Amino acid sequence: MSPRIALAIALALAAASVDAQQGKRNDGGRERQMSQEERQRMREDVRDAYRSRQDRPQKTRQQQMSPEERGQLRRDIEDANRELKR
Repeated sequence: MSPRIALAIALALAAASVDAQQGKRNDGGRERQMSQEERQRMREDVRDAYRSRQDRPQKTRQQQMSPEERGQLRRDIEDANRELKR
């Protein structure tokens, strides 16, 4: 293949790539863009949501029950089940 043909193919591919990228930009430009006030309101909403998430108490990892506590809980449940059957 001659260098001129290779150069022509490379230029054609580059032009197609640029054209495709511009098409994407034009499609986005057709949609309604946010106004300055809408952008500011969105920023504040995100900040408020982040703050409220930080204010929530974190889930604390519960400690595992001791064998005595598990036994007592089991007995309490069995007693409650017996009383329900009556």
